[in-house]
Amino acid sequence: MTAQKITIEPVTRIEGHARITIHLEDSGAVERAYLHVDEFRGLEKFSEGRPYFEMPQITQRICGICPVSHHLASAKSCDAIMGVEPPRPAVLLRELLHMAQFVQSHGMHFFYLAGPDLVLGFDADPAVRNVFGLIEADPQLALKAVGLRRFGQQIIERLGGKRVHPNFAVPGGVSAPLTSQDRNAIAGEIETQIGVALEGVGLLTAWVEKNRDLALRFAAFPSNYMGMVDAAGQLALYDGEIRICDHAGRRLEQFHPRDYLVHVAEHVEPWSFLKFPYYRKQGWPEGAYRVGPLGRLNVIDAIPTPLAQEEFQRFRQMGGGRPVEGSLFYHYARLIELIYALERIDRLLCDPEIMSTDTRTVGPARPSRHGIAAIEAPRGTLLHDYRVDANGLIARANLIVATGHNNWAMNRAVESVAKAFVHGPVVPEGMLNRVEAAVRCYDPCLSCSTHAIGRMPLTLTLIGADGRVQARLAR
Repeated sequence: MTAQKITIEPVTRIEGHARITIHLEDSGAVERAYLHVDEFRGLEKFSEGRPYFEMPQITQRICGICPVSHHLASAKSCDAIMGVEPPRPAVLLRELLHMAQFVQSHGMHFFYLAGPDLVLGFDADPAVRNVFGLIEADPQLALKAVGLRRFGQQIIERLGGKRVHPNFAVPGGVSAPLTSQDRNAIAGEIETQIGVALEGVGLLTAWVEKNRDLALRFAAFPSNYMGMVDAAGQLALYDGEIRICDHAGRRLEQFHPRDYLVHVAEHVEPWSFLKFPYYRKQGWPEGAYRVGPLGRLNVIDAIPTPLAQEEFQRFRQMGGGRPVEGSLFYHYARLIELIYALERIDRLLCDPEIMSTDTRTVGPARPSRHGIAAIEAPRGTLLHDYRVDANGLIARANLIVATGHNNWAMNRAVESVAKAFVHGPVVPEGMLNRVEAAVRCYDPCLSCSTHAIGRMPLTLTLIGADGRVQARLAR
């Protein structure tokens, strides 16, 4: 029986709003712990009735942190509805935009959100355990981190006209080619930014060496893993097949994204608006899996760029050749992917076709009423599934986002860390921060992720100019 309940609200240094409840037994030991996601966006529902070609612009409005991922996944779904393949130059430019999103997102998370815990310590004063404290502790590193994120956002702006919610990907391709001026400006910074990423790796690996036991056991638990791979089994972020492996690294499944419903199902719990996807063949909860940087690096065979591959080999040694299970290693995996994204940008810019003006396929088309696409967002596998009517209007939309895939894992991580570090009735703030840090490992984007099954209570309140309630309608 629960004798005491501790509530952490809000969970800090994440995107969106969530709370954690920790339930203690009479002895002070943790009985259960939950991550509650209470916000609701309803994007899938209000997309119904919209023309399908508007979806790349609509869906990215769900979030200001990862709009590019939704923008591109939606455009790929629209390609499928149109029945067209974008020309190769358009695919290269979409991938360039995608890599820029990885640079700005991964860079921001490690240096701004996770960094304060690692640089300043889990038990540091919360008044300084933040980005401002990080700036004060190491102003040069902070300045480099700002420059790294700026670099990614400027690429997005150069391609799509805006740093947030770009106007770039369209059904069948992209809206405009890359100019030589923009190409040269991007290329001129790559070496510097790779250096910043490598500095981040050095900081993280030094911390792991000093805290090896903690890193290996912090929110470490066996699970399945899921991520996209190319034809050679290498890391693929823009396009590829989806691979699922078990906790021992054995391949369970590999399939085209359009077949995801054969292999992935969704579970719901009454205490969260966030769904729990799982591997259908194993059922719930045995089929739960993890996605994102750690999930991807645990399913791939290699990374097709030299610096990232070198670091990936060191990463694999952490697990003795088996999947790495400690959640803190999400940060290490994130930095490896950051290096890969920068190296990939360099390769894309060297491809002569990236300067082509052949950027959109306008026909012939073989239209379909159903379009499914997947992309690896910074936080993990993102699926967009649209059904349209005879007029090309959205009849049904289903989005399974990375944070949804990781819902089970985040809850498991919260409970694992709570049981390891929390003992009541008096709990130091630093212990609670460790529970929050378990969530931050997964870099959740909660605005993207929330859904509702069945009816939701709704109250509409009309307030007059004088501030008085004029009417209230509830259902």
